[in-house]
Amino acid sequence: MACRVQHSMQNSFWFLSSSRLYSTIQSQKFQSKNQKYFCKKLLSSSSFSKGVRYCSCSATTSYTDADINYSNAEAFVLTTPLYYVNAPPHMGSAYTTIAADTIARFQRLFRKKVIFITGTDEHGEKIASAAGANGSSPREHCDSVSQAYKLLWRDLDIAYDKFIRTTDTKHEALVKEFYSKVLANGDIYRADYEGLYCVNCEEYKDEKELLENNCCSMHLNPCVRRKEDNYFFALSKYQKRLEDTLTENPDFVQPSYRLNEVQGWIKSGLRDFSISRASVDWGIAVPNDDKQTIYVWFDALLGYISALLDDKEKPNLQTAISSGWPASLHLIGKDILRFHAVYWPAMLMSAGLSLPKMVFGHGFLTKDGLKMGKSLGNTLEPTDLVHRFGSDAVRYFFLKEVEFGSDGDYSEDRFINIINAHLANTIGNLLNRTLGLLKKNCQSTLAIDSAIAAEGNALKDTVEILAEKARKHYENLELSSACEAVLEIGNAGNVYIDGQAPWSLFKQGGSAFETAAKDLVIVLEALRIIAIALSPITPSLCLRIYTQLGYSEDQFKAVTWNDTKWGGLKCGQIMAQPNPVFGRIELETEAKNAGESAKRASKKMNKTPKTQKAVEA
Repeated sequence: MACRVQHSMQNSFWFLSSSRLYSTIQSQKFQSKNQKYFCKKLLSSSSFSKGVRYCSCSATTSYTDADINYSNAEAFVLTTPLYYVNAPPHMGSAYTTIAADTIARFQRLFRKKVIFITGTDEHGEKIASAAGANGSSPREHCDSVSQAYKLLWRDLDIAYDKFIRTTDTKHEALVKEFYSKVLANGDIYRADYEGLYCVNCEEYKDEKELLENNCCSMHLNPCVRRKEDNYFFALSKYQKRLEDTLTENPDFVQPSYRLNEVQGWIKSGLRDFSISRASVDWGIAVPNDDKQTIYVWFDALLGYISALLDDKEKPNLQTAISSGWPASLHLIGKDILRFHAVYWPAMLMSAGLSLPKMVFGHGFLTKDGLKMGKSLGNTLEPTDLVHRFGSDAVRYFFLKEVEFGSDGDYSEDRFINIINAHLANTIGNLLNRTLGLLKKNCQSTLAIDSAIAAEGNALKDTVEILAEKARKHYENLELSSACEAVLEIGNAGNVYIDGQAPWSLFKQGGSAFETAAKDLVIVLEALRIIAIALSPITPSLCLRIYTQLGYSEDQFKAVTWNDTKWGGLKCGQIMAQPNPVFGRIELETEAKNAGESAKRASKKMNKTPKTQKAVEA
């Protein structure tokens, strides 16, 4: 089953002086006296007596920086996990990264210095095994899968700032320096260890955590008994400090129910854990002991710091720390919460480094009731989804329909219904039919400033309230609620235009014609605000909306959250020609088999997604 969502973008951008606009309108063949009356009145307005009229509304021209806090004093550093490259990326990895990208884009709307870190974790037993199974070297395998992540992030419109690989030379240097600092602090010692080991988790398991037949509760595979001579980290030494940290800073682990989980682990007693492997060759050698390699988690967690280094800088901890640490937010799946909320803070305490400000553990994406994952072999392929439906649809569905922090399930029928209803219809069709009316009756030209048009108008108040709600939801990482608030602006716009029925008012002429022209400006201003407020989630769609409103791509990139204030559209601005910004996905039915058997089975035909070329106005 294959389908494509066809997007079209109006790239033209109008720069018109009043004289050029005058000559343009004078040359028009009007369909009615009302249109001619409208254009003459527009030309006589005070806006045009002042000269140039073109789309120049941006943060630098509409509002002052004093209206909003644009603090560049401290970087906002957020991270995804460094994804394990034992297999190609799956939807769980994509979900975390889409969410992180959305948060990063929202923060950039406040002109913050954002450092968005992602990357790949490339050492360990599983990597060597996966490479061997594919007949390649570990390095070749890592290069291939790491590149697959970069390509997927490109397709999903992921705008990361740093991509770190744990096989990078600078990372290896920092890991060794960090190890030496912890060793010098007396927190590393050598001992024998025997226990049940999960190869998929790359972790020794407590027997009370396991299922029947010593199966890992996460991967459902039996753990194997191992005995090794390893180096250990004195985690138990930091139990009291970790307890105090969580008590004094309850926001350190979010959502709150994840905090309760972490506090439960710590309260039950922390045990020292092995930070080296004698049986794994593919890894970073332990300083002064080349017969052992550093445990993959002790290695990979340092990627959040090594990523801060520029490639040309001499790799050392102090330089990396001064480039942005501590992180503002670690965004992770709940399955790796223990490593990030217990092991990692203790490691940082040992090395004398600051802790990240927050660890947010989101839920799992499920398919057929099971967590999707490479080890279970039930993944939903993100590359397939984005190629069939486009990046905006994938990003929107998973952020809108999964409450951030909780588990969520994927259904293709639900996916298509949500995308059609919200993006193609509520937002896309509202824009298309409003621009269509503007073109038919007003030569695609705005008759009045949006601020003046909306004086005393309830829709303006509604939009401003909803935009503020969206801002608060973004700040609280309530991404589904942020989507909902912006969607409500679209719903309000549809209710308004249906209630005002400007298509009827245009036909009446006179003051009714002026009212209709004003109503279109009001709806288009609401759509302009949608394009900004939804841009962290659907950046490509919002760019298409913004260019339909007559702006350039550079102007879209220059907007800030302050531009969600009402009043951006001005009298005389010329909109682009109406062109659907989001193609509707249709279901095409087809029988599996030909002949008589296909006729008998006609009521049970397969559903194949297909896109409609245009959204009806």
